[in-house]
This record gives sequence, structure tokens and C-alpha cells, in this order.
Amino acid sequence: MGLNVKNTTLIGISDLIAPHSCKSCGTVGKALCDNCKNYIMINHQNICPNCKAIKTTPICPKCPSLPPCFIINDRSTIIGNLIHDYKYNSIRALSYPIAEICRDILPIFVGNVSIVPLPTISRHIRERGFDHITKIARIIAHPYQNWKVEPLLIRARQTVQVGASESERLSQAKKAYQLNSKITINPDTTYILFDDVWTTGASMKAAHKILSNAGATKIVFLILAVSRTKN
Repeated sequence: MGLNVKNTTLIGISDLIAPHSCKSCGTVGKALCDNCKNYIMINHQNICPNCKAIKTTPICPKCPSLPPCFIINDRSTIIGNLIHDYKYNSIRALSYPIAEICRDILPIFVGNVSIVPLPTISRHIRERGFDHITKIARIIAHPYQNWKVEPLLIRARQTVQVGASESERLSQAKKAYQLNSKITINPDTTYILFDDVWTTGASMKAAHKILSNAGATKIVFLILAVSRTKN
């Protein structure tokens, strides 16, 4: 996997001073050891984020309004713990193995591909010191010449959905995003809408509608984990 030289050097020095331990099994050496990473890859499930059914393809026959969905697993599995450590405990080294897992479950799309991270609230970026979802997106796209990361969506409102009811989330999501007027939609490009956790799906559905209305015809969802509880 091609990494930025400066980033690789910094991670290497940091590991020598204070080596990571695997956040899944505790083995010293990496934030996620190869065995645990491979276990997650092998055991990922095609879960419909909407009806929660296990499906054999990225398209759910029960939920035709959704585009193809690529999901690592349920939030209650290992991936949920990794997301928590990555976002809230500042284990930034997890961005690389998480990106590799995402790349493993995604197909090789024909033509140009644009990963569109759902915009993170500005306050959360300041608190964490980085945009957690955009960082993963850039690592996913790095090896492919025809893949890029585009901020097609921008925050119209800095609303916080944690703890909100489903109806509140739906109402907030409809007003939360708007299209970035500086970027043009290309109907021949595959757009990967990318977020970490699907709870009610309000944010992804709102973003999907915005891109579709703007002329995007090839849209897929990439989600790290699906929450079966609405909190």
C-alpha cells in the first residue's frame, strides 16, 4: 500500500517509542494485527443498513430505494470497537488497516471514482485534531489513479445527531448538507458516499438525494458499521 513518506516516518518513530498493541487481541506491534484484520475481512457481512437483513449481494431486494451498500459489519462486532478507538481515543494508526479492509470489500469500478465523505461537524474535527472519515477515504483512494476524494457535500448546519430521536435525525439531516458549488457532478463518475456508522440512515439518505438531484447516476454507499440500535 502506498503511504506518504513523511507520515510513514512519523508512524515508525512513534511505534519505536511507544509500540501499538492490537486493539482487538492485544498483540504488540500494530494498532490492528494482520490476523485480526484478516479475520474482519473474511467475516464481513453484507447487511442491509435499512432492514438489517443479511444479503448475498450489495443490493437488498427488500429495499430498492437504496443504492448498492458495502458494509464491513454490525457495530456490535470488532469494527465497532475500532471505530470508537479511532474517533474518540485518537488511535490514528487504525486509519490504515480500516482503509485496507474497505478496499478489500469494494469492487474495482470501471471508469473514474470519487469518494465523497459525509462532512464531519467542525467542532468534532477541532476536538479530534483531524477529519477521521476523510483521512480513511484518502488512504482508500491512494493506490488508484482513477480514484479521488471530493468534498462534494458541505455542512449547511452544524447539528449533532447523537442522542437525537429518529424523527429529529431525519429532520436535521434534510437541512444539514448542501452541494459544494465549486465542484461539478459528472454522470459518468461512480460516487462512493462514505460514512462510519449507519444508525437511522438519515444522513446517508439525505446526501444520496442531494447527489442524485444534482445529476449523479452512479452512487454506492460505503459504511464501516451498521448500528442495530437507534442511539
